[in-house]
Amino acid sequence: MKIPDSFPVHTLNTLLANLEEAISIVNTKGEMVYWNKVAEDTFHIKKEEIIGRHVTDFFREEDVMNLKVLKTQKPVREVHHQPLPNHHVLISTIPIFDDHNQLIGSMSVEKDITNTIRLTEKLSAKSQELQQLKQKISGNDLNDPFNKIKGTSKSLHLVINDAKKAARSDATVLITGESGAGKELFAQAIHQESSRNKKAFIPINCGAIPESLFESELFGYEAGAYTGASNKGKPGKMELAEGGTLFLDEVGELPLDMQVKLLRALQEKEIYRIGGQTPIKVNVRIIAATNRILENMVAEGTFRSDLFYRLNVFSTRVPPLRERLEDIPILVYDFLKEFSSIYNKSIPTVHQEAFNRLCEYHWPGNIRELRNLIERMVVLHEGSEIFEQDIEHLLPNKVTLTKSFNPVTPSLAEEKENLEKERILQTLEKTYRNKSITAKELGMSRATLYKKMRKYGISFSK
Repeated sequence: MKIPDSFPVHTLNTLLANLEEAISIVNTKGEMVYWNKVAEDTFHIKKEEIIGRHVTDFFREEDVMNLKVLKTQKPVREVHHQPLPNHHVLISTIPIFDDHNQLIGSMSVEKDITNTIRLTEKLSAKSQELQQLKQKISGNDLNDPFNKIKGTSKSLHLVINDAKKAARSDATVLITGESGAGKELFAQAIHQESSRNKKAFIPINCGAIPESLFESELFGYEAGAYTGASNKGKPGKMELAEGGTLFLDEVGELPLDMQVKLLRALQEKEIYRIGGQTPIKVNVRIIAATNRILENMVAEGTFRSDLFYRLNVFSTRVPPLRERLEDIPILVYDFLKEFSSIYNKSIPTVHQEAFNRLCEYHWPGNIRELRNLIERMVVLHEGSEIFEQDIEHLLPNKVTLTKSFNPVTPSLAEEKENLEKERILQTLEKTYRNKSITAKELGMSRATLYKKMRKYGISFSK
């Protein structure tokens, strides 16, 4: 924007003063040089108080669009913005240049849309209440713990129906599926639906505990069992789950010697604490989960067949997100609602092209990856609408794997290793090669990740 010297100043002032939007103009030092009556009413700051003062005396620097435009010298048009908590505006800001194309300031035009945003949020809440009422009328119990598992796809509801049947029994359950697909959510729902729901649900991640500490974590220890142990002893996870459910997450990571001890505990229904001589009777239900193919591990000798059959009384597979793409809009809305509330932002509108782009992506991290993406979007996005380019910007770059042609059909074990290597590479790329986050995303310990990286020849450097 250029202001010619010949333009009458009083005409400009009259024009700006009579607009229905809040107008503010700052110079290149960030000092306020114009503040109209609507700006006074909107922000409850008198012109006499703010003119000549630096804008950061009244607002946080990161909330002032005028300062951002001074730095970029690029205009911003009709962007949803929050200059103050619980205050929403639709803002357009432009840099101001003189006749010599020198930057002399910036001007913001802000339309107060706080009431509109609040009305939208109320309508959204009422819509959610209406949906819940419809579910109640149709006989869908709102107290059903499986309602926390979002989605309407056929593949998902086949698994839910099977899991509900298993919940009514006391049978051991083995849940398989990729990392981030929601295996623990299913385990919790099975426990809550079962007759054991008044007792504890105790999770233990078999891939996150060092091998040397696993026995004490699972079975506990007596006072003075070893150097550094508590002088009062400590109960293990199996004792803590007495009468309830013990969830063995990533059970495929169990060391072989612990597999033997776990099998004996399940068969005998009793345990010995480390350093203890007296057996302790335990009454727990076991739900196990893994993202590995245990049948292959049994064939390879890395997982005991007797423990596999003991765990595999009832098995179910949670489908990956790419097999239930029709659930993406439901999940996106649910996550948008969750994080918009956490970060005190309005729920943006998602265009169909953005949903289409989400459905084209492979989702190696499944629902966990989608949830993380939506959280990043809520934190970073300032507009009231989400377009395809906003999604494209947040999706990780695709990992290209160089594979030599092999005319021989690979074995099942080789296919598994190829898939595992590809998953590790994709997750490393997505996390910018952060090993700790990568291990967490893949549901394994850092030690296991390092071992597999060495196995597949994956570089440790960035």
